Parts: sequence; structure tokens; C-alpha cells
Amino acid sequence: MTEVVATNETILVVGGGISGMTAAIEAAETGKRVVLVEKRPYLGGRVSQFYKYFPKMCFPTCGLEINQRRTKMNPNITVLTMAEVTSLEGEAGNYNATITLSPRYINENCTGCGDCAKVVEAEFDNEYDYGMSKRKGAYLPHVMAHPMRYVLDPAIIGTEEADKAKAACKVDAVDLDMQEEEVKFNCGAVIWATGWQPYDADKIQPYGHDRFDNVLSNVEFERMCDPKGPTGGKIVRPSDGKEAKNIAFIQCAGSRDRNHLYHCSRICCMATLKQTNYVTDALGDDADVTIYYIDIRSIDRFEDFYKKVQENDNVKFVKSKVASVTQDSDGNPVCNGVDTEGYNRYAQAHDLVILATGMEPSVDADKFPVDIVVNREGFIEADEKNGGIFAAGVASEALDVNRAVQHATGAALRAIQVVNRVASTEA
Repeated sequence: MTEVVATNETILVVGGGISGMTAAIEAAETGKRVVLVEKRPYLGGRVSQFYKYFPKMCFPTCGLEINQRRTKMNPNITVLTMAEVTSLEGEAGNYNATITLSPRYINENCTGCGDCAKVVEAEFDNEYDYGMSKRKGAYLPHVMAHPMRYVLDPAIIGTEEADKAKAACKVDAVDLDMQEEEVKFNCGAVIWATGWQPYDADKIQPYGHDRFDNVLSNVEFERMCDPKGPTGGKIVRPSDGKEAKNIAFIQCAGSRDRNHLYHCSRICCMATLKQTNYVTDALGDDADVTIYYIDIRSIDRFEDFYKKVQENDNVKFVKSKVASVTQDSDGNPVCNGVDTEGYNRYAQAHDLVILATGMEPSVDADKFPVDIVVNREGFIEADEKNGGIFAAGVASEALDVNRAVQHATGAALRAIQVVNRVASTEA
């Protein structure tokens, strides 16, 4: 059974992405006890799925590794993965939390050797690659997963595949009898850092993501460009595996649109400019990139990055809201619309079309385990009615990584103030 030592001076952090890890570390390093809850089998969230950051074009593995090490080494942090908050009752300074733990079927004896995966043959869509690749029924979520422990897919439990995994393990790490658990404990404040999910591109019917193989979302393209991704970093057409050179990006795909997302997600323009660099770096003079945009939102330090992309002769900007994407007889996606600077109609074929989809909150407003104030877009508002519950990072609004980390630090400070008041009252 999993045990958690906690009091009303403990801070519960919900969500183990970059914001949740930051909030947990900042609170724990002031001496507060923290319970960090993450529904995935590992910490790191969506940042772990990025290939590079903008504007420095550096790899997120560096910052993630540092945060993972700080989390692992701090005795004040208890990490619960494959865990979700199913009940939260009480008030600021005195909450009772119920956490439901899903079985991993791999215990802490796991050394990460991979012997279980070698013998398991069953395959499933790989969530880490947004379904663009397959993973085994026994799998390590990704190469930097923390905790560095394998997972058995519940679909193979009770089958010969699970028995083979257990037989292959030399350290008795496979536990096929694991069951769902409930853990209950007291806490004084809660930091809600459940992050974001990419808007479902299939809902944008005119753009054909649900129909055309060569129309991808920006998060899918991010995984494609990663050397550890589904294509080994090769930029290819999913329909036939051929190298893609003529690539279009459609900005505000579903964003700033009363039919989809009202808000601007703030990161989509910079994400496209970053991904344009992936293309031009990989293909050189063979690259042919078109960016269809309403306006480019790159402020302060990002403006120089934007200007460098503008100066690239292999990149052209078309000021237009693409009306629709069709497909020609060769399987090429065709962007149709009107150039609003020259008012010329176009029907331009490309090898690939990338939809710059925006961010929406990971947790629906009606699925919160406690009443909380959210805005029209579903993000958590900073409101006194929330008591000792504070949003961190993208749970509060659409933010890039840098601003999400800063926001999470602020959330940690507010939570610390709540538990400090508890301590001073009891003293």
C-alpha cells in the first residue's frame, strides 16, 4: 500500500509538468512538505515532448534533467505518478484530498533494463508521439522518463503477454496483482498545475486533419522533427514516406475563432517560426516554406527571432486566413483562400500542411473535484472564492514555458503563505 505522510501544512501540487515541478521544488526548498501528483506514468508533461525551445533553439532535456534531479533529491517531495485527484474537500488551511492511483504493474525493483519489452509483442498507439508511432505493451514512456520505470499496458493484463513480461524480469519487478489504490491525506493548500492539451485539429473541418494524411497538427510535427520521434527526425509525408520540402503552416488554426477557441494561445506564432527553422536547417536551399497568417505575435525578445525567419529567402509569408484545405489527385494538400494584401485568390499545393493549433486547459471546468472559478476559456481565475487553491502555469492562461515557470513560482509563494498562516495560528 502507498502511504503519504502529510499534515495541514503540506502543499498538494496537481500536475507534474514543468509548472507543477517548478511549484513543487520552490515550495519544498523553503522547507515545506509537498505531494506532487501526476496522471501520466512520468513527470515532465508536454515539455518533454518538445524537440527544441524557442528562441534559443536549445533542447528541453537540459532543464528537465535539472528539475528531475532536484525533485528526486529533495526529501520534502513525495511523487505519485499514474495518480489523479478524485476528491478534494475543506477550506484553505485544511483540505482532505483523495488520490486514486492506477496500477503500473511494475514495482520499484525496476532497473529500466527493458527485458520485459523485448519479449512482449503486442503493440499500441504511442501517446508520447501523439499516435504517430507504436509502443510495446511493456514500455518506457520516453528515454528521460522519471521515474525511470517501465509500465505494462492494462490491455495485456491477464494475457500470455503479461506472463512473458513477468518471466523475463530478473529482478521481480513485474507485479501482475497490482490493483487501483486510494490514498487520503490532509493538506493546507493546493497548486493546480494540470497544464494544457492541444486543440483537437479534427474539429476544424475545413482543414481536413481528419481526412488527409499530409495535414498534421503542430504538436505532431514537433514529434516528427525530433530525432527520437516517429520518423527519426526525417520530415516526410505520412501518406507515402517521401521527403517533404514544400511545407505550409496555417496560423490561428481554430484560435481566435468563436467556433473553436476564443483566445489567442500566444505561443503558436513562435512555435511555427521555430518549426520553420527545423525545415530550413534540415533541407537548406531545398526548403520551401509558406506561412499563412492573420498577424504574427512576437513581442519583445522574440522580435529578432521573427526577423531572422523573415530574412530567409526560402520562407514566404502570406497574409491570409486560409478558407479550406483540399487534396489533389497526387495526395498533396491544397490551401485555398485570398491574399488579403493583394486580394488575389490562391489554390496552392504543398507536400505537407501544418496546423498551428492552440492551447486549451487539460481539465474541463465541470470535472474539477471542487468548485473553482474559471473563465470563458476554461482557465482558472485568480479569485478569493478559490480559497487555498491556486492555478500555476497554463492552468491559469495560455503561456510559453518561460512565463509558465515564472507563474508557477508565484503560485508556490501564495500556497506557502497559506500554510504559514496555519503554522502561526497553531503555534
